[in-house]
Amino acid sequence: MPLISSVWSRRSFSRGNGSASNRLGGRLARTGAVLTVGMGLAAGLALTGAGAASAAPVTCASPPATNDIQVSETASCGAQSVGAGRSQAGAMESGTAVSVSADNGYSNSYANGFGTALGASRGNGQAHAYALGGGIARSGAADGNVTLAIAGWGAGATSDANGVNCMGALSFAVNFTNGQFCIAG
Repeated sequence: MPLISSVWSRRSFSRGNGSASNRLGGRLARTGAVLTVGMGLAAGLALTGAGAASAAPVTCASPPATNDIQVSETASCGAQSVGAGRSQAGAMESGTAVSVSADNGYSNSYANGFGTALGASRGNGQAHAYALGGGIARSGAADGNVTLAIAGWGAGATSDANGVNCMGALSFAVNFTNGQFCIAG
C-alpha cells in the first residue's frame, strides 16, 4: 500500500490577485520534490539490484530498426516503433525490457536483476519504466502525457492515464501531466 499518494487537480487561475504565481510555484515545488525522491529511489534501487546474474547488457533501439530484439544469455530487450515513434530498451543480468511507440511517442525501459520493465507511448506521449533489482514496472503515455514507473526487488509500479499504483517496498510512480504519484518503501 502506498505511503504517500496525492492528486493535484487543475485549477483555473485568477489573474487579478496574483494567486496564479503562488499556485504555479507550489506546483513546481511539489514536482521538484517528487523528482528528487524518485531519483534518490532510483539510485538506491540500482545499488540493491547489483550482483543477481552475469549476462552481458543488451540495448534495443527503434529506429533505426523497426523491430529490434536482443538476447544475451538471460538478459533480453525489445523495441518497436511505428511511424515517427521512438523506442529504447535495455537490460542486464536477468532483466527483460520492452518498449513500443507510435505517432511521435517516446518510450524508454530498463530492467536488471530479474526485473521486467514495459513502456508504451503514442501521440507525443513519453513513457519511462525502470525495473531495478527484480521489480515489475509498467508505464504508458498518450496524447502528450509523461509518465514514470520505478520498481525495486519484489515491487510493482504502474503509471498511465488511468492513474498510478505502487505495490511492495521500493516502488515509485508518477504521471507528470495530472500530478498523480505514489511511493511505497
